[in-house]
Amino acid sequence: MYDISADPARLDVPRVHRWLSTDAYWALGRTLATQEAAIAGSLNFGAYDSATGEQHAYARVVTDRATFAWLCDVYVAPAARGKGLGTALVTAVRDHLAPYGLRRILLATADAHGVYAKTGFEPLTDPGKWMALGLQ
Repeated sequence: MYDISADPARLDVPRVHRWLSTDAYWALGRTLATQEAAIAGSLNFGAYDSATGEQHAYARVVTDRATFAWLCDVYVAPAARGKGLGTALVTAVRDHLAPYGLRRILLATADAHGVYAKTGFEPLTDPGKWMALGLQ
């Protein structure tokens, strides 16, 4: 069983950094200083073992809490995968954001479309409207 919390004081920042910088294709090589800055400027979620308090998953949201949010850095520890924790974490994030009445919550994924689809995410209907600045 897991507890999901948006309390930043509960985050195991070194663990999150290790996960992302060594095992997440989108964040390989990210420095601890960059991770700490990202955490400081974001709404963060952790999933913790109910019995031990050990963190098993992480997600980060960049948002203005009024119109828009970007869900990113979603990571589930390898030993906790395949048990529905990713879906539970994304569901908790979605439900936490619901009271803000955001017009749009976006994310990007190379391989977890099924997890996000279970929580209501869909492919962009007109991706030709979207543009990006920076590395792809």
